Amino acid sequence: MPATTRLPLALALSLLLATGTALASGDAVAQGVDIDKVNGSITAESGQVYGDLETVNGSIRLEDGSHAKDAQTVNGSVKAGDNIEAEDLGTVNGSIRVGKQARISGGIQTVNGGIFVDRGGNVGKGIETVNGAIGIVATELGGGIATVNGDITVGIDSHVHGGIKVTKPTSNWMPIKFGGNRKPRIVIGPNAVVDGDLVFEREVTLYVHSSARIGKVSGATPVAFDTPSAPRD
Repeated sequence: MPATTRLPLALALSLLLATGTALASGDAVAQGVDIDKVNGSITAESGQVYGDLETVNGSIRLEDGSHAKDAQTVNGSVKAGDNIEAEDLGTVNGSIRVGKQARISGGIQTVNGGIFVDRGGNVGKGIETVNGAIGIVATELGGGIATVNGDITVGIDSHVHGGIKVTKPTSNWMPIKFGGNRKPRIVIGPNAVVDGDLVFEREVTLYVHSSARIGKVSGATPVAFDTPSAPRD
């Protein structure tokens, strides 16, 4: 299970890039090129192979069929198309959206922003947010899912090989802000599987489809449903 409380994404990345030592290496497309920026977005073009893609203020786009190592930003979104390959995807302030049939050998992390992985995805490790919803559909996830304040949807035909953890906010999170006292909504959809434990350190609403299989639950009482979508709160 990823350790959300360590914020592994890039408080380190933020410090590294915000120093200004990361100089733009240019936008030329070449086999395995690294692209490093302070200000500006990055596009990995379709069918091309890149190294690390990093920016501080800007979004990162991986077009259909592109390959990269890490794709990391501080202030900006990460949008990956269909049939992409990458190692780790991450941002501090922004969302991450991954298209169909994607192959991510590492993990996916945000601090403030949602994460969505579309059908046929394969993520080698875990998915983490602090503030932001997480959704996967027909996706194989080698690790677990962790959040503090976000909703989680393990959609139809997905398989989470780790568990699920919703961490209770503490004073250690300051200056990170949380939105109100709303309960996170956790949905385990039709034919979904969660192999590990489901651990809830704060109050949540947990819906589990009758066809789903899950591990041990602590901190919540599952509400069963058998319709295509979970009940509305």
